[in-house]
Amino acid sequence: MKFKVDENSCIGCGACEAICEEVFKINDEGFATATDEVITDEETKQNATEAMEGCPTSAISEIKDDKN
Repeated sequence: MKFKVDENSCIGCGACEAICEEVFKINDEGFATATDEVITDEETKQNATEAMEGCPTSAISEIKDDKN
């Protein structure tokens, strides 16, 4: 499982990074980015999903991987 952030929708509030800093970071331009790594840890998946669901602009989406 991976996550991606639509920079056109992101407002850079930082909520995702606060909830799941293992996956989300605010870049130098002030917008969130998601790691390109496949997330296998269940706790990290749960936190990243919580961040996605809590995004005020719905800028985060989940990319499902057939292996996970």
